[in-house]
Amino acid sequence: MSAPLPKDIKLHAKSKTLELIYSDREQFELSAEYLRVHSPSAEVRGHGIGNGTLQTGKQLVGIKGVEAVGNYALKIIFDDGHDSGLYTWEYLYDLCQHYDTYWDRYLANLAEAGQTRHGNMIAKG
Repeated sequence: MSAPLPKDIKLHAKSKTLELIYSDREQFELSAEYLRVHSPSAEVRGHGIGNGTLQTGKQLVGIKGVEAVGNYALKIIFDDGHDSGLYTWEYLYDLCQHYDTYWDRYLANLAEAGQTRHGNMIAKG
């Protein structure tokens, strides 16, 4: 079963979020940081299973723009220069549906690696 298409997409530059509206009862706001660290690009995911790169220091990243790619994906242009990931409708919906799980896993991976969300912060042990 394919993911539903959002009825509306709103970029909130000030709060650095992307709002995806699927219905009156199903709306999600994803932070630029969450989208950036879960980019489907080869740079982030790697070229094979287990080859991904943990993204660190992305707490302050913003979104410069969003472009439709055909009828199947969004290209998100981040203000750190990253723009190579194509977020399919299925992947975006999955990110919405599993936000807490994916975010908690990301934070645990950062802690395990002794890294932080902000590049200038010092990890505390």
